[in-house]
Amino acid sequence: MEQIISYFESIDPVLAAFYATLFTWGLTAAGAALVFLFKTLNRAVLDGMLGFTGGVMVAASFWSLLAPGIEMSPGEGFEKVIPAAVGFLLGAAFIFGLDKILPHLHINFKESEAEGVKTPWHRTTLLTLAITLHNIPEGLAVGVLFGGVAAGFDGASIGGAVALALGIGLQNFPEGFAVAMPLRRHGLSRTKSFMFGQASALVEPIAAVLGAWAVMTFQPILPYALSFAAGAMIFVVVEEVIPETQQDKYTDIATMGFIGGFIIMMTLDVGLG
Repeated sequence: MEQIISYFESIDPVLAAFYATLFTWGLTAAGAALVFLFKTLNRAVLDGMLGFTGGVMVAASFWSLLAPGIEMSPGEGFEKVIPAAVGFLLGAAFIFGLDKILPHLHINFKESEAEGVKTPWHRTTLLTLAITLHNIPEGLAVGVLFGGVAAGFDGASIGGAVALALGIGLQNFPEGFAVAMPLRRHGLSRTKSFMFGQASALVEPIAAVLGAWAVMTFQPILPYALSFAAGAMIFVVVEEVIPETQQDKYTDIATMGFIGGFIIMMTLDVGLG
């Protein structure tokens, strides 16, 4: 792991953010590739996977984003938390806006329950866009952290950025499977199910590069940018991920998955950050 961190320290931070999110995309693709091995996905397993995803995202929001953002903010007391509060609110508002505009469909919901602007798009596209919505703040978070390291901010470290990318990659693996299998169940071929599954994470490298570039170009925004990514991720968990796990009798499994994901992400961030 030290060699990996040293390598990322030696290259351009925007390139580092790009490589890190290529890794997270790769694990999404690996998860989606399981569609070639399995015919069905047990609903309890799916809910556990989604719970794990939510746990990783919530832990990353605090340990990797909010806490460093508050630490590097100027001032004391209430003044010190203002950038985090403003950024958090703006991040949630950003995803709220996308949620209302971008047509998408949650994994366990009926096609009539699609959200966003009404469209004749096929269920396949709507399911893929739902997971794409998850992945925008994840890629942004990784990019912002790498950009913060390059800008020399205290509280931002390559180890923390690598830990975040690793945690997001771990939760992307089951997420890729969770996208591909429902598509397969609805009649798509294995190849098409895989292609749509992996495509849902292609937005992560794009968001990461933009996040790293923005922080390096406008350095004072870093505390706001970290909190922005955190607010976006928390909104996704509460609005998108948790409701998907509450549609049947496996809510306890989803809850335990959430706890496991939180612990793993917290351990990675503290251990590597």
